[in-house]
Amino acid sequence: MTGSPDSKPLFRVLAGEKLAVPPLWLMRQAGRYLPEYRALRAEKGGFLDLVNDAQAATEVTLQPLRRFAFDGAILFSDILMVPNALGQRLWFEAGEGPRLAPELRTRAAIDALVPNPAILDPVYATVRGVAAAVPPATTFLGFAGSPWTVATYMIAGKGSREQAEARRMAYGDPGAVQELIDRIVGVTIDYLVGQVASGVEAVQLFDSWSGSLAPAEFERWVIAPTVAIVEGLRARVDVPIIGFPKGAGGKLAAYARETTVDAIGLDETVDPVWANAQLPTGLPVQGNLDPLLLIAGGEALDAGVDRVIAAFADRPHVFNLGHGIQQDTPIAHVERLVARVRGA
Repeated sequence: MTGSPDSKPLFRVLAGEKLAVPPLWLMRQAGRYLPEYRALRAEKGGFLDLVNDAQAATEVTLQPLRRFAFDGAILFSDILMVPNALGQRLWFEAGEGPRLAPELRTRAAIDALVPNPAILDPVYATVRGVAAAVPPATTFLGFAGSPWTVATYMIAGKGSREQAEARRMAYGDPGAVQELIDRIVGVTIDYLVGQVASGVEAVQLFDSWSGSLAPAEFERWVIAPTVAIVEGLRARVDVPIIGFPKGAGGKLAAYARETTVDAIGLDETVDPVWANAQLPTGLPVQGNLDPLLLIAGGEALDAGVDRVIAAFADRPHVFNLGHGIQQDTPIAHVERLVARVRGA
C-alpha cells in the first residue's frame, strides 16, 4: 500500500480534521448497480462464491474506485462471515437472502458451536490484494457487523424485519444471549485485527438492527458490546473506528459518548442539523443522504447533498449515504453526486 495518512482525505477526517471538501465514499459502493459487478458475479456464481474468491473480491472492491475515484475503498465481504467462523453454516437462498444453520434458540445450541476461524482466511487474502492495489490517496476500510445485529441473524437463522426472535430471547434468556454476544465480540476483535494486519486502515462496525431495541436493551446489547470491541481493538491496533448504529435515533449521543468510537455514521432518518447539535463537539460524522435521493437524481439530489454538507460545515464530515446504495441506482446519478460534493 502506498500513500501516507497525511495524503488521504478520508483518514484525515476520521482523525478529527475538518476539510473544506468532505471526503466521499458510499456504503455498498461495490455492488449490483455496477454492470461490471453484475458481469463478474454472473461469471463466478453466487454472492458467497465472490466473497470467498480473493481475486474476484479484490476486483469488486476496486471497481467503484475506477469509476468515481472515491476517497474510501470498502472491503467486499459480508457481516455473516463471523457466524460462519463461529460454526454456523452459511448460504444464500435466491431471492430470499442469507440463511444460517442451526438456529441458536437455546444455550445448548450456542454451546454446540465449533468455531472454524480458517473460514476467514479468504477475507484476509482479499485485504492483501486490495491493499497492494488501492490508489495512494484512498483510505482502505475494513468492517464487521456489530454483535447485536450479528446475533439477530444467528438466533433466527435468517434476517427478520423486527428481529422478534432475538428480542424475545434477550428478554426470556438473557444469559444465553450474553454468551452468544460475548462469543461474537471475541471473534470480531480477532477478525478486525486480522483485517488491519492484512492492510485495512480504518474499520466500520455495522449495527443495522440497533433501532429495534428499547433504551435499556440498547445499552446492554448495542453500547456495551461495542465498548468491548473498541477497547479490545485499541489494545492491539491503532486505527480509526466508525460506529454505525442504524436506527439509534435519540440514543445516538449516548452511543457516541459511551462507545468512544472515532466517528459515527448517521442513517437517513436522522436530521443532520439535530445531530450536529447533539453529538460531541468535534466528533467526526459520516452520512447521511437518503439512498432514494440518489435514485431520484436531479434537483432533489442536489438539494439533499447541499443540506447534508451545510449541516456539518463546522465539524469533520465524511459524505456518505444513510445506508447502502440500491441496485437500481443510475450510474449518472452517482457521477452527479460526486461532482456536487466536490464542487465540480
